[in-house]
Amino acid sequence: MICRLIRHATIVLDYKGQKLLVDPVLSPKGVLNAISASPRQRRNPLVSLPMTEEEMSGLLQSLDGVLVTHMHTDHFDEAAARLLPGNIPLFCQPEDLEKLRALGFTEVTAIASEVTWNSITITRRGGRHGSGYIADKLAPVSGYVLSCAGEPTVYIAGDTIWCQEVADTLAASQPDIVITNAGAARFLVGGRITMSACDILKIAKSLPDAQLIAVHMEAYNHCLLTRKELSSFADRRGLSDRMWIPGDGEKRAFGMPAFKSCQ
Repeated sequence: MICRLIRHATIVLDYKGQKLLVDPVLSPKGVLNAISASPRQRRNPLVSLPMTEEEMSGLLQSLDGVLVTHMHTDHFDEAAARLLPGNIPLFCQPEDLEKLRALGFTEVTAIASEVTWNSITITRRGGRHGSGYIADKLAPVSGYVLSCAGEPTVYIAGDTIWCQEVADTLAASQPDIVITNAGAARFLVGGRITMSACDILKIAKSLPDAQLIAVHMEAYNHCLLTRKELSSFADRRGLSDRMWIPGDGEKRAFGMPAFKSCQ
């Protein structure tokens, strides 16, 4: 598997010969409003895409599918709706099916529990986008587990904090790689709505052999945890050898764990 961070939570996974785009946000820097009622009122995205228009066009043409964890504007924006091919296979949670069809997408599959696509099993899992009434207001959100023979099992946690749903997913799926939406995003009231460094530490302790990928930082005004802060935390906690905190545009290949390759 090859994982490439585009920006924020937008990633591209090359998985079992399929190129899957996750949570596409393709707007230029500064064209969107700040996330309301949150710190640091600056226009979003805070940073530019790490590629030219021509490169982006080539990437979009090369895609085999798109996975949308939920339809908040920092995970699927108007630019994505305009630029993605209308007939591209698109996977989402059931609550977002009609929203995506209304945008003109014709090949939308709502995942209630699990689907198999080109030999890849995609399993939907729950999460909590914050706590208390904020989580209720922001719901629903989903995470997804990708699994396939010959590839590491990947858990895309989505917009969630550490919660029972995440713990249950780790126990049930035993993923080899966990992609976390970090940033410790928050509003002016209430607690965090995405993972903090301490949340990621709980994942690391639950799965001592898993590789960790942390995204969802430094691109939207409500995300307060920086890459530098998370990297320093990982150093102090002895996680640097298995936590990747990619910069925008960076990619890395991940193979099967040795103990699984021998099975």
